[in-house]
Amino acid sequence: YNINLFSEKFENIKTNTFKIISGSLKGRKFSFKDSDHLRPTSGKARETLFNWLQFEINNKTILDPFAGTGALGIEAISRGSGKVSFIEKDFKTHQILESNLNFFESNLYELTNQDSLKYLEKEKLSPFDYVFLDPPFNQQLIPLILSLISEQNLINSKSKIYIETEFEIDLELLNSNIKYNCKIEKQKKSGNVYYCLISLD
Repeated sequence: YNINLFSEKFENIKTNTFKIISGSLKGRKFSFKDSDHLRPTSGKARETLFNWLQFEINNKTILDPFAGTGALGIEAISRGSGKVSFIEKDFKTHQILESNLNFFESNLYELTNQDSLKYLEKEKLSPFDYVFLDPPFNQQLIPLILSLISEQNLINSKSKIYIETEFEIDLELLNSNIKYNCKIEKQKKSGNVYYCLISLD
């Protein structure tokens, strides 16, 4: 087989990786393909988030409705979370995430290949302990998904929500879309990305 032809065939398909920061899979790398809509949570942001959560993550249920590479949810599994529900509507991204998740016991995750807004609107699910929101930027998805998880009772007063977005989150946005009183526990900015942790009561 001509190795040069093989290289030419695949030279335009770039494979990236993200590395698990801590937990049972510390240091393990997972692969994903370059894509315009994929923007995996940086290692720095993941480290900050899980420092915020500390040991609270143990056995907690997590909803990740814009899963993408799965970096957030896989990091959570590595750190001892309960079941993570990944939702990813892009078929190719879903396929790669599925192959990465095959590494885990099936009781640790659920993976759905659908539009999360449509899926969560029709499914009757129990409230999650944590919701990780890292949607595609510049599509106004944050208000929509916040309203949906509130209306569908996918959160309760003990839930916490992590949001990663291109704009600073404020209480007006949260309180106009969520039926609980919201508190911004932490908020940071890294480059052009804001990320924050919200508690409810």
